[in-house]
Amino acid sequence: MDAVLVGLTNVFTLQAMTVLLIGTLAGMIIGALPGLSSTMGVALVIPITFSMSPESSLILLGAVYVSSVYGGSVTAILLRTPGTDASIATALDGYPLAAAGRGAEALGMATIASLVGGVFSVVVLIAIAPPLSKVALAFGPQEYTILAIFGMVTIVGVVSENPLNGIIAAFAGLFLATVGLDNFTGGQRYTLGMRELFDGVPLLPALIGLFSVSQAISLSLPRSGGILEDDGALAAKGRDLPAWLDLRRCFRTMMKSSVIGSIVGILPGAGTSIAAFISYNEARRTSKNPENFGKGELEGVAASESANNAVTGGTLIPTLTLGIPGNAVTAVFIGGLTIHGMIPGPKLFTDFADVTYTLIFSLFVANILFGVIGLFAGKYIVHVTRVPGGILGPMIMTFSVIGTYALRNNMFDVGLALAFGFIGFFMERWRYPAAPFVIALILGPILEVNFRRSMQISNWDMTTFFTRPLSLVLIALVAAAIIYPVMQRQKSRA
Repeated sequence: MDAVLVGLTNVFTLQAMTVLLIGTLAGMIIGALPGLSSTMGVALVIPITFSMSPESSLILLGAVYVSSVYGGSVTAILLRTPGTDASIATALDGYPLAAAGRGAEALGMATIASLVGGVFSVVVLIAIAPPLSKVALAFGPQEYTILAIFGMVTIVGVVSENPLNGIIAAFAGLFLATVGLDNFTGGQRYTLGMRELFDGVPLLPALIGLFSVSQAISLSLPRSGGILEDDGALAAKGRDLPAWLDLRRCFRTMMKSSVIGSIVGILPGAGTSIAAFISYNEARRTSKNPENFGKGELEGVAASESANNAVTGGTLIPTLTLGIPGNAVTAVFIGGLTIHGMIPGPKLFTDFADVTYTLIFSLFVANILFGVIGLFAGKYIVHVTRVPGGILGPMIMTFSVIGTYALRNNMFDVGLALAFGFIGFFMERWRYPAAPFVIALILGPILEVNFRRSMQISNWDMTTFFTRPLSLVLIALVAAAIIYPVMQRQKSRA
């Protein structure tokens, strides 16, 4: 309770509220800009947090994360151009509502549903994360080995239409994870004699390159016109809020979708878009008017938006308690934690409990903030999409280079970020997903160290992974993560 009270006190200070407001506005704008993702937004602001206190830096990262997921709904509804992949399902009913002159009403429903889903996910985070961190104390090297495998398998099985591309990306990340000094022998591995690589490939320059620099390159390429071709604000007319009867009708859907989104968020690799589509289909299946979905149904907007925002708190549960990133955004989040000396895992709820609860309560306030701002300013945020890509791209590149250099005052990091930027650009063009690459880069060292430690303890007896109850449960989860996507693909083909 002491840590909880300290966390509450840290959030409700003038400095923290200012950071929350700035982060919320920045996240909403980043989310509204088509092509910019929540991952890129969090990666872009990490360099800003170098000189900030751990509490303020996590508040900023959390605010950008949750508000950027909501921000994508603005352009999805008014322009039929989802700002993030989380809002693809929202466009199915949001844009027809805007075309019918009910854009402001659709935005109001999206804002309320996002608020409900986000707040629900924070409650789930508070309820589940502390007890799960105690369970994590029982984890040995065997459990962490299988948990790392589980994290990579789920990512590969879910995020890529072509599983082979996902597997190749994951193996590339695992290979890069071996660069540096061997933890057991002290020998150099693939360092090419460079001192900067003795500790391995620096994580933050790699993340900034993959998600920010690659997007800057893409936006800077010549293309016809800017990002926005139509004045979406013209569609944002009509009543600002849904009728009370519509809110009552959609409330059950919002709660059910919030539960679905939180559960999907806890599963590593699932992500916001999957939660949104699962909830959208479930809402259509149980609706009294399923024929209205896709033609302008407020319940469809409520389902997708409450689900994708409920994912945000869910993804932080395995990230904070086990050190296993739930998606690419939380992988970047781990980078933000490590630069302040906080290693994800059970210690976040013991040694750094006050900072952790500051983050959790700031997520609650950030959801309230974007709800209030969205109700009054959502339809005006669409104008940020008028910024041409030729201007936005160089701006992002400049921030990325300055931020990367500020990490260690080292030009090697800048060159590394640029190199990863080109790698990320071509990965996206050739449809190799970045998420398995990043997750493997983070989980690779965890997998290697714990596997080798397990083998040393058991004198290289592989049956050691089948002798502990927790290991058997995790092995069953890995098997399910492999079998389920295969069955789903076979069902789709049939």
